[in-house]
Order: sequence, then structure tokens, then C-alpha cells
Amino acid sequence: MNTLFWVLAGVLAYSVIALSLQSRGLLPASVRLQGPLMTVHTKRGRAFLNWLAGPKRFWRAWSNVGVGIALVVMIGSFFLLVQAALTTVRNPQTSTVNQPQNFLVIPGVNDFLPLSVAPEIVFGLLVGLVVHEGGHGLLCRVEDIDIESMGVVFLAVLPIGAFVEPDEESQRNADRGARTRMFAAGVTNNFAVTVVAFALLFGPVVGSIAVAPGVAVGGTYDGAPAAAAGIDSGERIVAVNGQSVSDERTFDAALRDAPDRTVSVTLAGGETVDVRRSVVIVDSVPGNPAGLSVSPGDDPVRITAVNGTSVTTMAEFEAAVGNDTFARLSTSQGERTIPVGAAVTNVQPEGPFASAGAPTNGTLIITHVAGERVTSAEELGGVLDGTEPGQTVEVTAHVDGSIQTYRVTLGENPQDGSGFLGVNLLPGTSGLLVTDFGVQEYPAGTYLALLGGEGGSGADALPLSGIVDSFLGLVYIALILPLASVFGLPYNFPGFTGEVTNFYVAQGGPLSFLGGGVFLLANVLFWTAWINLQLGLFNCIPGYPLDGGRILRTSTEAIVSRLPVSQPYALVRTITTSIGLTMLAALVVIVFGPQLLS
Repeated sequence: MNTLFWVLAGVLAYSVIALSLQSRGLLPASVRLQGPLMTVHTKRGRAFLNWLAGPKRFWRAWSNVGVGIALVVMIGSFFLLVQAALTTVRNPQTSTVNQPQNFLVIPGVNDFLPLSVAPEIVFGLLVGLVVHEGGHGLLCRVEDIDIESMGVVFLAVLPIGAFVEPDEESQRNADRGARTRMFAAGVTNNFAVTVVAFALLFGPVVGSIAVAPGVAVGGTYDGAPAAAAGIDSGERIVAVNGQSVSDERTFDAALRDAPDRTVSVTLAGGETVDVRRSVVIVDSVPGNPAGLSVSPGDDPVRITAVNGTSVTTMAEFEAAVGNDTFARLSTSQGERTIPVGAAVTNVQPEGPFASAGAPTNGTLIITHVAGERVTSAEELGGVLDGTEPGQTVEVTAHVDGSIQTYRVTLGENPQDGSGFLGVNLLPGTSGLLVTDFGVQEYPAGTYLALLGGEGGSGADALPLSGIVDSFLGLVYIALILPLASVFGLPYNFPGFTGEVTNFYVAQGGPLSFLGGGVFLLANVLFWTAWINLQLGLFNCIPGYPLDGGRILRTSTEAIVSRLPVSQPYALVRTITTSIGLTMLAALVVIVFGPQLLS
């Protein structure tokens, strides 16, 4: 049974018990039930709203801005949801993202929201509900609309909403503009909280966080030497054989320089672990020249010898390959003779390598660059780091069964200004991920850079680099970071929580004096902004009873009132009902379509 089943079973049991108590008159009059939903009503707080509503011109101007924003978001959400629904119908692919439970913002149920961030999410939700419904209540008093009651909405025992219940007669007597501003006030406040929280996060908070030195271990490959030695996710390797390492490059260099098969690595807490190395293949891509298939979670394929020479480390592997294009590998699945180099997945059609005559399709494995032997994608990157834009180099590659040499005039790498070849590479050697250690690095620098911080060397391969140059770009990145694995990054980012904090230090910024407290502040701001943005966007969907649906009605009434029609009310109802039903149908298709249609 999955978690969602037990949640639904608990909600059903709660509903039965609550309805039974209500039927016996055991619930107070302020509590009302509608199935699993419970609303708690109160009249307290109206005097405070009357006082706060004093500067009416300011609040009207504020809400007018919100109306404009809401209308833009409403139109955008309508077209995006319809387009997403049509895409789902045409190509109903089931993935982790579109599983029904992942549309619920419930930590532990949603696959992308771990239980460890539940306190921050609940806090952000409560802030969002208070400012949203507080905005409605405030504008009610600004526009002289009486308030019948206020309160909180619970799904079972979980607070999922708040409400302000205007007096119906007073609301009907208010003019159309007043009602529109009142409906838009909630999402306006949610967006305002989002902007403030993200501005604090991207500015002084992230500016006070730096990547901790060492190699952040996101995980280990099953059966690899590191896993056998007990190294696990959340660890940070800071030294090899007593030599300090600051990042993955210095770590790899220290491993290559270590003469013995067994190396001693020091973890951030001071613990020392001995790792007995062996050369293993821990991952592969389809169609690799060795014809091997290995996936994370499988037992690795062991390489015991290269060209008849026994190997136990990557340094020995590279020495045994030497300057030869081909190598004979003795593996636990038999012997394989393959071209050894950096496997190319794509040659950019307008790039330097293609301009030199390299084919843009087919199987390419680069073996030499600028006279240097390269046995892996990482080595190729290291060679290119030492070149200059405009430099002409010879590139040797194994292309569809034959050896070809190209004279390539390098372009400029936009990330660091070094030479640029214009190819996309598979990690590892010839489509095989070969290692003598077997840790998976957590991209701590990349995530920090995506939040506007200084990522350091860990952000050299920063994706979406052009987007993070603007505030709106950072907001977009922060919105998708909890789903980072869907966008090509190896791990979802839940914030600076749990073992992730081991990969960072409070350093260099105005709030670094808070120490570990800066991570708590970062999490609160991250999830408060994230939740408020989600609440604002969701409530802008133009469907009743959401705020977007109510704004749609008043806006439609304003337009129809200027048209020469005999039954304006019927036309308004037809337009708003049609749009609302379209939105509902689109949401149903997006949530349940992949499971029903695939």
C-alpha cells in the first residue's frame, strides 16, 4: 500500500468520526463540516481590520496593481493549462511528475517534498493563508463591505485554507470595481510575500552561504569500493592520504597520485576510512562499443586487466591503455576490445568540430586532442581547459569504425573563456562510467549558484546560466529546484536541510554570524516564497470558486454591460461557466490523463 492510500483512508475515517460528532450536537456552532472539510468561524479581528483599512486610497491603488497582475496570470494560466492538457492527450506519458499524489503539497506524500521540510512548508502555508484571506478582509473594509465571519479551512486536521465571509447583501451593493479589487487582494499579497522572501533569500541570506571544501557525497554506486568501505550519502571527503582536497578535481588528482591500491580518506567529521580500490564499470549507455549494460543499482562489471596488464586503479588503467586507440579489457563479463576515449553524444552543427568536417551523427569517440591522449570525457575537459579560443588543434576520433583526424579551430567556451570544441559528451570512458572509487558528487556549487550565490568550481557546468542573471530568472529556478532531477540535475533540492547542510558553510556574507541559523532562515524563506507563489498562481486559475473565477465574472460583466445584448446575465454566465468547465477538464486530464490514456 502506498502513502497516498493511507492518507485517503485516514481522511475517510476522520470524516466519519467528525460527521458522527456533528449529528450528536457535540461540535461547537463555530465548526462546520462538509465531508472531509472543516471550517472554523470567528468574528474576532474585525476591529483590527477596520483600523488597518484607514489609508483607503493606498489600499485601492495597491489592489488595482494586483488586479492587473491577476488578469495577466489568469490569461497565461488558461492557455498553459489547455496546452498541457492537449499535450497529455496527444502524448500521455506517465512519469514521477504527473503522478496524482505529486499534485498535493503534502510532505512525505508528494515525492518531491520530503518530510524533513514539513515545518517550513507548514509555516509558509500558514503565512500564505493569513496574508491571502487577510487581504480579502482588508479590502472588504476598504470598500465598506461588511464581514460576516472569518476562519480557517481544514482537510481533516491539516490547515489548507483560510476564508473571509463577506456579508452577501453588502457585497451585492458594492460596485463592480470594489468587488474585483477585493477578490484580487489575496493573490496580490501572496505575490508580494513571494517577492520579499525571494529578495531576502537571493540577497543577504544566500550571500552568507558558501560551498564547504571537499567532495560532497550525494551517494555511492552499489558494489563500488566506496560503498564497500561504508561511505554514504551526506558525507564530505576533505582529504586523501592526509592531502587536503577542495573539490572533485583535486580529489581525482589525489587519487591518481596515490601509489597504493588502498587509500585513506578523511571525512568532514574527522573520521578516517580506508578504501581498497578496484576498477569497475558502474554505469553505461546503450550502444556503447563494449556492448555492456550496467545501470545504477546493478552489480558493477569489474575490469581486471587492460591489454594483458593487471589494473586496480584508474592510474594503472590509463597507463595500460597508453597511447593506443584500442584497448583489450578483461572484465567479469568476458574480454572486450574497444576504442578508448570520450564518447560524443552530439556534434553541434554550427560548432568548431562540425566546421572542421566531423559528422554530426553516428558514433564518435575522441581519443586525442592537441597531441594529448584522452581516455574519458573528464580528461577531454581538462585538455580543453588548457587551450585558447582561436587555437587550431588536431583532434583524432574513432568515427563509425575508422580513425579520422581533424584540424579544428577552437571557439570560446562561454563558461570560462577556454577553448570550445562544440560537442556534447557522455561522462566516463567510451560510454562506460569507469571508476576505482565510486562516489556520486552532490552538485552543491551548482545549486548555490542557481540561487544567486557563489558556486565556486562546483558550478563550472552550471545549467541555465543565462536565466540566473535576472531576479525573475532566479524565481523561476527556485520554483523548479524541488523537481531538479526532472530538469537534468542528479538530485532534487529540498533546501538547506538535513544532510545537505554538511555541504555548505555560513561564510562571507552579512548574516554569516548566525552560523547554522542562516540555513534555517534560508529554508523558511525558500519554502515561504515557494508556497505563496503556488497559492497565488493556483488562485488565479479562472474557475469558480477560486479568486480567478470571481475576477473573471466581474471582468466579463464589465465588458458585457457595454454590449448591445438583450440578456447580459445569461451571456456572462455562459462565458464564465464555459471557461470554468474548460479549466476543470484540463486539470482532470493533466492529473489523471497519463494513467488513464497510456
